[in-house]
Amino acid sequence: MNFPLYIAKRYLFSKSSNNAINIITSIAAIGIVVGAMALFIVLSGFSGLKDFSLQFTNVFDSDLKIEPESGKTIQFSAAAQRLLDQEQDIIAYSKVIEERIFLQFEGKNHIAYIKGVDENYGNVTVIDSILFLGRWFVEGQQEAVIGYNIAHKLSLGTMDFTSLPEILVPKPGTGQILVTDLASAFNKQDFIASGIYDVNEDVNGKYVFTDLPYARDLLQLDSTTVSSVALKLKPDVDEGNVREALTKIFSDQPIVIKNRIQQNDALYKMLNTENVAVYLIFTLVLIIALFNVIGSIIMMILDKRKNIKTLYNLGATIKEIRKVFFLQGALLTVLGGALGITLGVLVVWGQLQFKFIYITASLPYPVELKLINVVIVFVTLTVLGLLASKIAASRVRTQLLE
Repeated sequence: MNFPLYIAKRYLFSKSSNNAINIITSIAAIGIVVGAMALFIVLSGFSGLKDFSLQFTNVFDSDLKIEPESGKTIQFSAAAQRLLDQEQDIIAYSKVIEERIFLQFEGKNHIAYIKGVDENYGNVTVIDSILFLGRWFVEGQQEAVIGYNIAHKLSLGTMDFTSLPEILVPKPGTGQILVTDLASAFNKQDFIASGIYDVNEDVNGKYVFTDLPYARDLLQLDSTTVSSVALKLKPDVDEGNVREALTKIFSDQPIVIKNRIQQNDALYKMLNTENVAVYLIFTLVLIIALFNVIGSIIMMILDKRKNIKTLYNLGATIKEIRKVFFLQGALLTVLGGALGITLGVLVVWGQLQFKFIYITASLPYPVELKLINVVIVFVTLTVLGLLASKIAASRVRTQLLE
């Protein structure tokens, strides 16, 4: 029989004759439960906020995006298009032209980006769900879809033919633009706002969507020149194989292939850094809670000196006696952590089902129930708990037997 485990369970679940030890042990158990529950809830809440933030930035991001390694454009020839059409792992692709522009309308102005896209863009990204007012542009009609902030800043409505807004971009060339040459230094085209999109505060003031020929004509680009190519992949395909195929198709020029994460690299790094910071802060709270575990075990050792002497006289070694108190601390940590995680799961599940906490009147606080968070909390608590138990059990020494 494993007597250290048997005695450890007796010590853990039986009340001590010393009421102070019972109180200290209860405080230690409550600290572990609350600490584990808090860490799990915070990680789940941050996971929800992370996904909530990324769902807006990923609206215009494709599964893969081909960009030039240097410069602003790449050549997308008819031969490359034929090879891309033959790729079985690609559902759709869209040619994109993007450039910084200057908007002006009735004395108001705004700096944004024009994004000329072809007819396949709706097959690569979701566009219907982002439209706040109006409709998507019709190709060849000089129509554009603008962001809500752009419309607000320019006081621009949809399908207003009385006065048309203008897009200005500098003409290709070198040297400085003189004040006297402003009229001839820019390419200028007017457009009709067919729709207004609404995603978030940053994106709403950033893009003006037009058809590809409109953007090419404005920027004076030929039919084979694009800024990027956006691709939608079939589910569960090997991204590495697709990247290898794309590298071969565009082998005549230096390109960069980015997935969704790489397209928002800075944002992902910021969110992951914040996640690590939150984890470390609440891990520190757990470490402080585990000091109570060390204190309760040391108090138990002092209270059980007579029992320790008896076990030693009956043939138990110092190592086995230390194991008793080590297992007591390990059981306290593991069981308390399991209870805390269970309570945390119930709280997160309750928020998902009943939405009892709101950020605004209509926006429930986003949380995400993920197995990885359960594993992170349990492993963290177990490792720290075992270390704390080891430190406390090491107080069992031969001096106690004197």
